Amino acid sequence: MATLWNKGTAATDIVEDFTVGDDRILDRKLAKYDVIGSKAHIRMLESIGLLTSDELEKLTAGLDDIAASIEAGTFVLEDDVEDIHSQVELLLTRKLGDVGKKIHSGRSRNDQVLVDVKLFLKDQLLQVRGEVLELFGTLQELSNRYKDVLMPGYTHAQIAMPSSFGMWFGAYAEALVNDMYMLEGAYRVVNRNPLGSAAGYGNSFPLDRGMTTELLGFASPDYNSVAAQMSRGKSEKSVAAAIGSVALTLNKFAADCCQYMCPNFGFIHFPDSLTTGSSIMPHKKNPDVWEMVRGKCNMILSAENEISMLCSNMPHGYHREYQLLKDILFPALELAHKCLGMTRYMLGYIEVNEHILDNLLYEHLFTVEEVNRRVLAGTPFRDAYKQVGIEVNEGKFHFNGELKHTHIGSIGNLCNEQIAALMEEAAQW
Repeated sequence: MATLWNKGTAATDIVEDFTVGDDRILDRKLAKYDVIGSKAHIRMLESIGLLTSDELEKLTAGLDDIAASIEAGTFVLEDDVEDIHSQVELLLTRKLGDVGKKIHSGRSRNDQVLVDVKLFLKDQLLQVRGEVLELFGTLQELSNRYKDVLMPGYTHAQIAMPSSFGMWFGAYAEALVNDMYMLEGAYRVVNRNPLGSAAGYGNSFPLDRGMTTELLGFASPDYNSVAAQMSRGKSEKSVAAAIGSVALTLNKFAADCCQYMCPNFGFIHFPDSLTTGSSIMPHKKNPDVWEMVRGKCNMILSAENEISMLCSNMPHGYHREYQLLKDILFPALELAHKCLGMTRYMLGYIEVNEHILDNLLYEHLFTVEEVNRRVLAGTPFRDAYKQVGIEVNEGKFHFNGELKHTHIGSIGNLCNEQIAALMEEAAQW
């Protein structure tokens, strides 16, 4: 296999297979970004005199051709080429001769990979942001539509107090606001330029790192070259934590749906086409989609811990284990996109039971309402609490009053407009 670092000694096939693993497959996601990073790098090299304007023009045209092949799906990582970065340089050298060999001046594969990964992660985070906003809009629409439809609220899995479908949907919409803060934090960590840090100690070329930072759309450079290399692992962990926050929200919502679909609850319903049956029980309508969302979100949640374990106990500088970060994070990102999309798809078909509280099973749901009614009429709280408790124990409790939840965030005051304003502000990055 052709390698950029080859000095004449070939690794055995078994070592090559063990150290490379799935990296060649995962690298394909970075091909587009390798070209983008290289185009910025050569413009900078020309500006400091390491390339002529003619060489820059030829290299740019060559990179544009490679970018077009990537976009068209015809770009191929050849069997005897180590990685995407090597393939790009090889194609340029084949086409342009010695000019193609100049593209690597002033950088190491370490900062080249870092740039590719950071550009990729920026795009991924922006994509997740859009998907979260779409789901947020769906949840808010459902919250407004069903704001007056009551449902039981639970604590300790026991019937507790009145809630509403508007409150339930709206709660998950607001949870996504907090997730958006996490996504922004990850984006800020990723949005710094490592190009020019080379192998972690800079180099003797008069590189214009400010120029490449601007060309690549980063907020700032990773200034210290050692710190730039130390961002490897930290960037991936930050992204894993952010999508893990989203996954935790989706996981809990999926768990609710699994429970609420159960006939013992019967709170929500989905068409038969979105559920599955049993091989022997003809009555079954299983919540397989929600169970898979729940399970896949748990897999996403594990990514942050895996990255933490992988990156601990290493001194600063590059180590080959960092290659494994892609094995952990890239599949987790794919799962995040799928789970967000499927959750929104399923919500397009949700049907709610608007008559849940007709069942006398839920009469005790209103004990707090009765306690509060008596307090408002002048009875001390502890006395009212005791009176209602005795009536419950003796089977004499009945509530015929009216729900009066008016404070911020209660059944009668969901504050969806305020939550929408929070999300609009949170998504401005």
